Amino acid sequence: MAAYNFKKITVVPPVKDFLDIVLSKTQRQTPTVVHRHYKISRIRGFYMRKIKFTVQTFRDKLTMILNDFPKLDDLHPFYADLLNILYDKDHYKLALGQINTARRLVEKVGNEYVTLMKRGDTLYRCKQMKRIALGRMCTIMERQKRNLEYLEQVRQHISRLPSIDPNTRTLLICGFPNVGKSSFINKITRADVEVQPYAFTTKSLYVGHTDFHYLRWQVIDTPGILDRPLEERNAIEMQAIAALAHIHAVVLYIMDVSEQCGESLENQFHLFESIKPMFANKPLLIVCNKIDVIGINELPAEKQKILKEVEAAGIPLLAMSTLTEDGVMDACERLLEHRKIHSSLSKKFTDLAGRLHVAMPVKRDQKARPPCIPESVLQRNIIAGDTKRRKLERDIELEEGDDYNLDLRKTWDLHNPEEKYDVIPEIWNGKNIADFIDPEIMRKLEELEKEEELRENAGLYDNDEESDDDDMKELRKTARKIREKRQIIVMESREKRRVEKSRMPRTGRKVNPNEMEEELGKLGVDFDSSKETNFARLRSRSASRKALKRKREESAKPRSQTRSLSRPPRDKSGMRDEVMVKKAKKVARKAQHPQNLSAKKGEGDRVILNMKPKHLFSGKRKQGKTTRR
Repeated sequence: MAAYNFKKITVVPPVKDFLDIVLSKTQRQTPTVVHRHYKISRIRGFYMRKIKFTVQTFRDKLTMILNDFPKLDDLHPFYADLLNILYDKDHYKLALGQINTARRLVEKVGNEYVTLMKRGDTLYRCKQMKRIALGRMCTIMERQKRNLEYLEQVRQHISRLPSIDPNTRTLLICGFPNVGKSSFINKITRADVEVQPYAFTTKSLYVGHTDFHYLRWQVIDTPGILDRPLEERNAIEMQAIAALAHIHAVVLYIMDVSEQCGESLENQFHLFESIKPMFANKPLLIVCNKIDVIGINELPAEKQKILKEVEAAGIPLLAMSTLTEDGVMDACERLLEHRKIHSSLSKKFTDLAGRLHVAMPVKRDQKARPPCIPESVLQRNIIAGDTKRRKLERDIELEEGDDYNLDLRKTWDLHNPEEKYDVIPEIWNGKNIADFIDPEIMRKLEELEKEEELRENAGLYDNDEESDDDDMKELRKTARKIREKRQIIVMESREKRRVEKSRMPRTGRKVNPNEMEEELGKLGVDFDSSKETNFARLRSRSASRKALKRKREESAKPRSQTRSLSRPPRDKSGMRDEVMVKKAKKVARKAQHPQNLSAKKGEGDRVILNMKPKHLFSGKRKQGKTTRR
């Protein structure tokens, strides 16, 4: 039914994972330690518990699969027919039947070996019977490999089916391929159905919802139908046929009057006549789409005659264009009228209308009581004719268009209208800054302005530039030269650093540090002669590098044998005799990893070799709850 949620079906694992899940759970949740000196009754109970727990786990897993998958007999006829079209009803029932048979066989094998276990007289025989029982159960499930894979594919596909409620208010769109069905549902709902200029773009059912006049409509877009016999139609077309046959809805049959869909208007009308029996007892509306290409009045006479025959048969006809949206809302209005008429003719409406009574109020004293409108309102009213209506903000917006800017301050009623556009004080630390302004700040500001004006009139600021004497001007000129020279030196240093490291030249003119001091002193730089100059530092650095290089070359030369011949080698030091030396070398060789001469996978390949199944690879646990996993 509509409340059935196909997305909640349990995942069907493959056979290998299915067996790993069951056996791992048996290993974890049953005792794992048994000894030979136990009583035979205790040994039998130990292995009986293993078999019974495995049977119960198989039964629970298979029962969950059988209960989650829908039963075709319990579904709505629309869903039952849809599942038959998509997955083949016989194959679907056969797969579920095989799973049910496997469940019964597993229970039968478990009961047989529990009975045989009562006759086991040794630990070895009980263990072997347990192994045989679990092996037979796994063999039964391995035979269901294809059925489990098929059911998993059905589950993945059925979970992607749209959620359609066959019993709600529904609008069903049908017609030839490429006539504009998907474009119409995209216009009236939020469904994003793919639209392409070729046939059979829509290959399945799509559902959208729209609200029109406080009514929620379920809109179903069906794949295109071709005009051919029922037995020749494919699975895509049969989905639309199933929806038309089983869903009680308002049918919207769309025709392409421009014939851009590749079919003539006669063929489209012939298809309508062939599927007309499915429209029995359903509201029907025929829509002529793509009138933006060619209007109905522009059609040839023989095509207009076909449309007149449709109207003569009492079927509403409507013109529409999904491109320009002409007639789309008219179609919705006509659908609502159809629903009202159809509801008024139904027996349910007749029974309900008989129980309703509309009370009309009666005048109590036969006096007229016209509405009371104030005089001020009548003067502003357009009907009075005295004054024009006040221009609203909406009128200003329509006049200015894109240049409109909403101004909320122009209607502020302030004591001083000039303060409408003043900056509003900001909030700082939860307090208004305007609250901390000195109320006498304006008076103090006027006093400061008067004092500044008196200083300017007295000529306090006129002689600043003339007060500089010749020495000060010369000093400023020298300082400007020093700054320019320093900038040039910095730029040259950066350029040299990009090409090579700074170093003193080994050839050419030698630079005298005293001369450099005199030149910098003329420019006004205070040079401290007590410190080592940059040139001396550079020269000492180059000398130290040369000495370091010479040491490296000497250390690289092969040295002669300097070890004393009387001292034993390092690998033999501390050894008692040659036997001890051989034993130490043997232990050292064993400690090393053997060479991978056969080029097999090893530790360096960074792979985890999973050689054990999950139920044996996991650790053992004591009895108790395992919900913490």
